[in-house]
Amino acid sequence: MSLTRREIREKALQSLFQLSANKDLSTEEAMQQALTSGEDLADEVEVVSVPKYLELLVTGVNEHQTAIDEKIQLHLENWSMKRLAKTDLVIMRIAIFEMLYVSDVPAKVALNEALEITKLYSDEKSRKFVNGVLANIVNDLEEKEAE
Repeated sequence: MSLTRREIREKALQSLFQLSANKDLSTEEAMQQALTSGEDLADEVEVVSVPKYLELLVTGVNEHQTAIDEKIQLHLENWSMKRLAKTDLVIMRIAIFEMLYVSDVPAKVALNEALEITKLYSDEKSRKFVNGVLANIVNDLEEKEAE
């Protein structure tokens, strides 16, 4: 199974969303479910090879979630983390993880990818909100680089 980075980001969103909803689910099970969703349930679902980038995103977001959430919280104006739509929160977590911890993904690329995925899984209002938060984080990162 060959997936593009965007498709892997979508599978990461699905995996992380499942993990946030079901604490009994293992990371491996969540990734397998995301990778095999859409297959005929009557068939025996086989275990598929997990792309390294998917594993990096899912485990990385989980490992760094506290630091990532602190970044999000810094840029929420008149909002709390609890009020955020779960989908939007997970999309932002993936993008921020890429911005901070994946050296071969420029911050603006992570932002753009997050917006494209938000178009698929949320509405226009959410897209604007996600854009606002992530654009502020990109600006902060660029300012730090310029120092």
